[in-house]
Amino acid sequence: MAQEIERKFLLRDDGWRDEVYAHYHLKQGYLTNQKNVSIRVRIDHEGRAHLNIKSYTLGISRQEYEYDIPREDAEEILETLALKPLIDKTRHLVRHGEHVWEVDEFRGDNAGLIVAEVELGHEEEAFALPPWVDKEVSDDPRYLNSCLIQHPYCDWPEVVRSRKRDANKA
Repeated sequence: MAQEIERKFLLRDDGWRDEVYAHYHLKQGYLTNQKNVSIRVRIDHEGRAHLNIKSYTLGISRQEYEYDIPREDAEEILETLALKPLIDKTRHLVRHGEHVWEVDEFRGDNAGLIVAEVELGHEEEAFALPPWVDKEVSDDPRYLNSCLIQHPYCDWPEVVRSRKRDANKA
């Protein structure tokens, strides 16, 4: 069985930006987002397209299967079949300790959200936390990409309140 083991964190500050060694754009959409599975189509930074099937479970471990598909098919699926809004983000790669951290900076309806993820070989694997990492949100479903299409970051009550406060200050 294919398995993904990943921990997700919010960020304390922008210190990670000085450590980025690569970054690229990702566009992805979900065909279904049910209680037990999400099915995603993604076009990666090299123009390759993938179909991804992932078990819908909270926590750090879930089943994951990924298959290459023709790019033209992926573009058509994203345009005509995928749930909206699409996930649009820049992924920044940062080495820290023995691991590569993926820092996702979202755009569009999820602009303002930045999360860091680290993939592990097993659930008990030790890893060093970078100084710019803050609270872990691996168990919070709001931060799953598949949930961000149904409840975009721009609609979160705390984000709406913060933007209203900022507008009143201006």
